[in-house]
Amino acid sequence: MLVGLVGSVLPVLPGLPICYLGFLLLQWSAFGEFSSYFLIAWAVIILIMVVIEYLIPKWGTKKYGGTRAGQNGALVGTIVGVFVFPPLGLLLGPFVGAYVGELIDDSENNDKALRSAWGSLVGFMAGSVLKVTVALVMLFFFIREWIL
Repeated sequence: MLVGLVGSVLPVLPGLPICYLGFLLLQWSAFGEFSSYFLIAWAVIILIMVVIEYLIPKWGTKKYGGTRAGQNGALVGTIVGVFVFPPLGLLLGPFVGAYVGELIDDSENNDKALRSAWGSLVGFMAGSVLKVTVALVMLFFFIREWIL
């Protein structure tokens, strides 16, 4: 669970899936027992969070006035950044992708491109806070089940 919590902050590790693995390990041990409903509900939450992690920079770009080109650039940058330049790519990929997408759409408007890129970074940070929050809630349930 602690590795999963760290992974929620560091883009190198898939934090929430590792936290879920902690639930499963506790379930298979003699120290805890979760209901099937609990485990299925958390599996669904983790899947949703994984999808949101990729989409939230795109939403941040849109919120800060980015065009469809900037939003798509943020999404492509997120995906490319994860695979090409981990772990820093997950932070810089959406920013660079939104910036380049906006410049491709309108090469004259550097301010708009920077605002759009900033929105993708804000979106990424919001997603990180959300992931850490979910990981902390999972840690709470893990500890509660383990101790009680």
